[in-house]
Amino acid sequence: MNMVTAHDYAWIRASPLFRHMTQSGYTLTLIRGRTPREVLRAMEAEPRGRGEGTAGLVKADEAHRAEDGHEYWDESYVAGAFSVPGENGDWTLVLGFDGGLGIAAPCVETLSRGGRVVAHSTNGGKPIHLFHWFEDGELRTTFEGPSARDGSTPDELIPLLREVGFPLTSEGERDESAPDVDRKAAVLALAERLTGIRVTESLLQDATYELGLVPEQPAEEWTGVVIDITDAHGERLYREWTYEEIAAASDRARTEANAPVVIDYTQPPAMDRSDNETGE
Repeated sequence: MNMVTAHDYAWIRASPLFRHMTQSGYTLTLIRGRTPREVLRAMEAEPRGRGEGTAGLVKADEAHRAEDGHEYWDESYVAGAFSVPGENGDWTLVLGFDGGLGIAAPCVETLSRGGRVVAHSTNGGKPIHLFHWFEDGELRTTFEGPSARDGSTPDELIPLLREVGFPLTSEGERDESAPDVDRKAAVLALAERLTGIRVTESLLQDATYELGLVPEQPAEEWTGVVIDITDAHGERLYREWTYEEIAAASDRARTEANAPVVIDYTQPPAMDRSDNETGE
């Protein structure tokens, strides 16, 4: 039985490669039963040959970003994929320095049909660390913090989360009495529990990657805004605004800002306080 824990991934904090991944923003995705070419094709990636190790992947991505006319806000990137043995067969590992955007959800759902997809990412800015587990086309569990899970079966992984080191109660709540843990190391351990793949620095550095230029994804139309904040005292602020409510408020503000200013000269000017006091 695989009993890997966060302790087994303590190496990431001394790894120059992992430091580059977190500073640049990355997504690492493991896909069961699909070849690297199948995965890159599903991602609509333009073939870019092969790269030897992460050095080759980084070089290809930097070359893309240095191309004439490339804008810094362009979210296209070069992804690298290679095959690796894991639980119940071969898997494809995809690594991209994509700012933590991750593979588009519809694509991941398609790739996970009849199989499994496990992904984790970091956005490289004010760190947002995400985890996703898809099974047979369905997002089963996703979280940023392990005590605030979502998905079709958000509680199914609670025993594994506890075993790899996350400080959770048996109900999946934050356990204040448990020792804290390196959460990224724990996420890597969780991914190994679900895939049977031990990700090491040498595994990433020494692989031959199939490379593909992943196009920028079209922006999704938004239907509303949600603010969901829990402060250090456990107090929660939750508020939803629909697109229609925001549009109406914006129209009202615009109307008020454009309204003419009316000055009524029939009213006497306000008496200055000093004048008032003098007259008393």
